[in-house]
Amino acid sequence: MAITKTEERIPARMPHDVYERIAEAAKTVGATLNQFIVQSALEKANNIIELERTIHLSTQAAKNIFDLIENPPRPTKQLKKALLHRKNLLCLK
Repeated sequence: MAITKTEERIPARMPHDVYERIAEAAKTVGATLNQFIVQSALEKANNIIELERTIHLSTQAAKNIFDLIENPPRPTKQLKKALLHRKNLLCLK
């Protein structure tokens, strides 16, 4: 029977003053040092991922995008050729 690993370890070395500061913050919120570090790292990771996944548009740019979605332009010859090429590649039997 295979054992599934459910937890990982992350070793961290830091200057003593940084450790003291983090330990004080953890104590202030009533968390263990490990809980505090994991929760803080997870919050930071979520913020970074959310920023990377979010597209910021001006009002005019958003209006242009929605207009193109609602009223797409007619396919060009190049697009038709590319779609045919894609179909031929993916639909080989």
